[in-house]
Amino acid sequence: MTQATAIVTATPSLGNAQRIRLIFCLLCACVVAYVLTAFAGAILQDPDNWWQVKVGLDFLANRTFPTVDPYSYTFAGQPWIAKEWLGQVLLALAYGAGGWNGVVTLIIATVGLTVFLMGWFLSAWLKPILAIALAFAAAFLVAPIYTARPHVFTLPIIVVWTAMLFRAAHEEKAPPLWLLVLVVLWANLHATFTLSFVIAGFAGLELLSRIGLSKPALLAKWVAFGLLCPLVSLMHPYGVKAILATFTVAYGNEAVPLILEWRPFNAQEHLFQEAVMLLALFGLLVSRLRIGWAKALFIVFALHVYLSHMRFVYLPFLLIPLVIAVEVARQYPSLSTTTWLAAGRDGLEKLFASRFHVLCGTMAVLLVGAVLILGSVYQVAPSPKTSASGALAFAGDHHLTGNVLNSYNFGGTLIFHDIKTYIDGRTDQLFLGGFTKTDEATGKSDGKPLLEAQLKKYAVGWALLTADDTRIPFFAELGWKRAYADDYAVIYLPGA
Repeated sequence: MTQATAIVTATPSLGNAQRIRLIFCLLCACVVAYVLTAFAGAILQDPDNWWQVKVGLDFLANRTFPTVDPYSYTFAGQPWIAKEWLGQVLLALAYGAGGWNGVVTLIIATVGLTVFLMGWFLSAWLKPILAIALAFAAAFLVAPIYTARPHVFTLPIIVVWTAMLFRAAHEEKAPPLWLLVLVVLWANLHATFTLSFVIAGFAGLELLSRIGLSKPALLAKWVAFGLLCPLVSLMHPYGVKAILATFTVAYGNEAVPLILEWRPFNAQEHLFQEAVMLLALFGLLVSRLRIGWAKALFIVFALHVYLSHMRFVYLPFLLIPLVIAVEVARQYPSLSTTTWLAAGRDGLEKLFASRFHVLCGTMAVLLVGAVLILGSVYQVAPSPKTSASGALAFAGDHHLTGNVLNSYNFGGTLIFHDIKTYIDGRTDQLFLGGFTKTDEATGKSDGKPLLEAQLKKYAVGWALLTADDTRIPFFAELGWKRAYADDYAVIYLPGA
């Protein structure tokens, strides 16, 4: 009997051990949700929040999957697919139910679910207090990616996917076929679904490192599972186009080096993440912990992807603990769930077990009450650095028409307010062929001729710029007049 299954069979039905694990994991998830609620506004800092919600709203209104760009004038009619349509629909439904408060609530709930699942899977191998400590630390380290975008909805999926596959490899079993449903869901939620293929491959290597070629029938089942993963991911409105679009970004395009989340890891900006990685490396060097070559390769892969692109911060901090927990439990028995099960329960754990239903009900009531109270007295809104609310109100009052040249950070709010963009955050598929590089070059010291050419080429009628846009002096030199300005946005109109 494996350690993971020992917990389930230790007591009849939902025994004390299960109850205590559940309460610990629920408490951890609730604490994380409470902390995120205190910083709810930070979830709406990304300029892409606007257009992600808008795409979902348009889908709910039209019930059609777009195949060409409907939101910009510079690339109008060019091929574009809403490959993350399901995540965008979830955001739109939350927005329809509760405005931006509803969107933030959904994101916080998803993060809470991720933390709960991580604590649950870790506590199958490690004592619950250690498991939830690791889950809480991971939630804190991954916080930079908590934003109102579809990728957040994949975090619970990647936790379940990784934990279940590596558990199957450890127990020398075939991967559960129901996991393929997660691939379909993941593919329709976010473009990172191709990571499921890679993670499955590493789990298969872990099995191979354990059994070699001694069980060909089992290996054949894993190979079949691996082949089914990309096949079932084609259950998507856009079919193979979703995979092709993902590879386009994976191999880079001209916009990737210019977008903050796609840049390499910067230790000066992420001190805590660097400290944790160095501390983990130190612990590995001085401890006797040993892991197999397959898991070592997975760790190297996760770190490489994160260090190459900061947006993948969740790969090392969520997944590595899940992968090595069994090794820690086996080589350090005092930290294992088996030892915890054999020991007597302390007072707090006895309270959790005896008051299980009361505690669960209390937490549920408190969570629902907190959502209702906060929704009525506290309204969150996207960052003024991305909303340009004052500038757009001015544009509406003064009936500004024609094509607008906008700063990148205002692309999302323009889409949300049904104004065609010059550029926006959909650079994974659009604004390529030199366009993004040209736009970047217009802000350099010698960019005025390029800017003038763009203004003429696209018949720009007005400009909406961030207050720190480096092109602002050029507009004055080209004879444009400042019509509006606040702390976040500036509007320029042609002098004539």
